[in-house]
Amino acid sequence: MTRPVALDNVAHAELRVALRYGAAHGDAVNQALLFPTEFADAQRDFPILFNRDPVEGLQAVALLGLDRDENLFLEGDRWASRHIPLILQRGPFLIGLAEDGVGAVIQIDFEDPRVDAADGEPLFLPHGGQSRYLDHVGRILAAIHVGMGEAPAMYAAFDALGLIQPVALELMLDEERRYMIADHEVLAAERLDALDSAQLDALHRAGYLGPAFLIAASLGNMSRLIERKTMAAA
Repeated sequence: MTRPVALDNVAHAELRVALRYGAAHGDAVNQALLFPTEFADAQRDFPILFNRDPVEGLQAVALLGLDRDENLFLEGDRWASRHIPLILQRGPFLIGLAEDGVGAVIQIDFEDPRVDAADGEPLFLPHGGQSRYLDHVGRILAAIHVGMGEAPAMYAAFDALGLIQPVALELMLDEERRYMIADHEVLAAERLDALDSAQLDALHRAGYLGPAFLIAASLGNMSRLIERKTMAAA
């Protein structure tokens, strides 16, 4: 259970938060939600797939592992990837509404064990300003907030053009070990290549064409995922 509280530079002047990753902090997952604002970074490391949730609709996810609770990019308490999905990188911080119900504030979950750790990073400077760490957290949360706003229209545009396709991926580690990835969808490169000039122009004008190519190209990381799985199982 979370216990989010809005950060305050007076009430939380001495508060520190530890920069930790690991299974104990929720990083042992085989997929993580992604936002359009991080596609350029995420596609260098992870295959980007889609889940079609009956309530939330289409959601982009980074495939991190093949077995349940398996993150092949997590090595103990560190990530072995250039990018960490923003939803995990944010740590114990959340975006909340200000008291006026209009603006946004940074909240922190006091149930998270990284909060108020003796070896943590300070959130505020001695005279009340934000620390560099809290500035960094603010940028992460802003990217999540913007990405949440961009995602529905972008994914709807992809879907309307038939770019998002169901897929069953069979990954073979060797002759005996096979993994079937079902219940996911991909942005199909062949569908993207088949778009006519008017459709491509519409995506470009909306700012969606670049992300479409990034998502399609990310599927090349499947081979890297298999390689990491093979090394982990050796």
